[in-house]
Amino acid sequence: MRRGVARLLVGCLLAAGLVATGTLAGGGPAAAESGGATVVPVRTTGPADRRFNLVVMGDGYTAAEMPVFRADLERHLSMLWSIEPFASYRSYINVWAVEVPSKESGVDCDPSLDAPARDTALDMGFWGGCDPGSVQRLLTVDSAKAAGLADLVPGTRRANRQIVALAHSSTYGGAGGSYATASGGNALSALITPHELGHSLGGLQDEYDYYARGVPGGTYEGGEPSSAHHSLLTEERMRAERAKWWRWLGEESESGGVVGRYEGGMYSTRGVWRPSRHSMMKTLGYAFDQVEREVMVKAISGKVDLVQDHTPDTVPVGADRTVWVDTLHPTGGELAVEWRLDGRPLRTGGARTLDLRTVGGLSPGRTYTLTATVTDPTPFVRDPAVRGSAALTRTVRWTVDPALRTPRNPAAAAVFTGHTATTAPVGARSVVYADTTHPVRRIPGVTWALDGRTVPNPGNDRDLDLGALRLAPGTYTLTARIPGTHQELRWTVDATPASAAYELSKPLRTVRRPGRPVEYVYDAAFTMRLTATDDRPGAVVSQFRVDGDGWYTYYGRPTDADAPFLFSPSGTVIDGLVYGKLGRPRAVPWDDATPDYGTHTVEYRTVDAAGNVGRAQRFLVTLERP
Repeated sequence: MRRGVARLLVGCLLAAGLVATGTLAGGGPAAAESGGATVVPVRTTGPADRRFNLVVMGDGYTAAEMPVFRADLERHLSMLWSIEPFASYRSYINVWAVEVPSKESGVDCDPSLDAPARDTALDMGFWGGCDPGSVQRLLTVDSAKAAGLADLVPGTRRANRQIVALAHSSTYGGAGGSYATASGGNALSALITPHELGHSLGGLQDEYDYYARGVPGGTYEGGEPSSAHHSLLTEERMRAERAKWWRWLGEESESGGVVGRYEGGMYSTRGVWRPSRHSMMKTLGYAFDQVEREVMVKAISGKVDLVQDHTPDTVPVGADRTVWVDTLHPTGGELAVEWRLDGRPLRTGGARTLDLRTVGGLSPGRTYTLTATVTDPTPFVRDPAVRGSAALTRTVRWTVDPALRTPRNPAAAAVFTGHTATTAPVGARSVVYADTTHPVRRIPGVTWALDGRTVPNPGNDRDLDLGALRLAPGTYTLTARIPGTHQELRWTVDATPASAAYELSKPLRTVRRPGRPVEYVYDAAFTMRLTATDDRPGAVVSQFRVDGDGWYTYYGRPTDADAPFLFSPSGTVIDGLVYGKLGRPRAVPWDDATPDYGTHTVEYRTVDAAGNVGRAQRFLVTLERP
């Protein structure tokens, strides 16, 4: 869905961080009120003018129902942090809640056109704002009112924020474009969120092969799409022309299957092709595939500056001082910093500081050009044009004049100036950071210890990649210290994933064989409920996959989050889409409905609030012919 409407564009829905973290309880010291609206910092990773800001507001929630809005928001965010690239870049994103009570509960035209209008703060409504020519699931918002509320968040502006409006409704619906919307309480609504950010933030297109549900979309008749993840080219031409997703061809898709060429997309059933059999932009519940993920990394990174601060570069600096850059700190990996003097690389090990007194051969009779180039080496990006773009590469230049003498600044206290939040556990795969002050002579270093034992961390001492330590399950205490001071930071490291359990409807029989997972035999539909438990607070996302296909988020049933997921031989059609076909997936009624009889492997796992991904467990299901 991507056709124009008066107040939004159609689609289906949201957005991601670490220094100080607010809570959804709202109304605390950090909250600000204006005209009945309360601005609550939900997740603060840095100053608003230096971050990508997700501004979330609710509509149709009365004052008494505001706790429901907070719970809906928490569920949407928990889902978002379980999905890449938001999981790896959540430290780039602030989240703000704008709490504005509505006079009446609910939104307009929900669920039908003859439903009563509601007196609400944002005038949200289904059917494209109660338009008989629209579709039920198109959920719009008054854009002027939404922008006015977002303007209450200091430091945010159109260029560095994304507005998301949640409707107090359990009806499926959403929209994407300049703003994003979603129903707050539907079983699938939290999955609409990342899909809509694909539209609103990344400019990704829908991969649906229909516009009206249950009606095939026909044949695509346009030229080569501008969309990064749609093409008319064959795989051979992609490779020959080095076009579209040629760098990813043949690899296992993050959303299941192999990256290749699959027909259908942009509301057409035939004549246009996409990279993966299914993905976030085609079927809610799957991940972004590699092609989409690369686009989203660039989009998120383009909202921030990799270099947050640096030694002033407007006048020459002397060779008797230390030069520095402060960088961002992705949760999923360290940024790389390369120092060069007149183009010659210097061996610094990726340090954020350079003591020019250690650089030999500088003559007072000339000047030199010093550069620090910060890049994001993420494996999520393969296109050199993306890697070299301003979003993922930033260079700072200084003129070094050895004839200059740098005045000694007053003895400044060596203190931490920014760090990963210490108020919640960090996961075993996270990058934790600690920045310090910057005296001109000797910038303080940072030493790290895990349960009291020093962790070697040469070069870039501002970041510690816990993933490189390969921690065994358990709980650890991580500390960062500035030597020679009393400055210390302390984190709890949660290296124990949440546990998962499954419950199936009664099988015909259960088979247990030595060395094989337990096997359940059915000759018809059956249900599966996944539950997760963790020893720490925070929502846990459960996932499953069948026969090694893409990991799929467990949400219960599309019509009821409390009901178990239903598997059936040919899938179940609900509102024009197909769910739960055992074996080869089936998304729309015209996909192959042939039952896949035989034995199938079902795997399941968890993603907890700290980002730990549980080890996959499995069982077997055999579908017999009735």
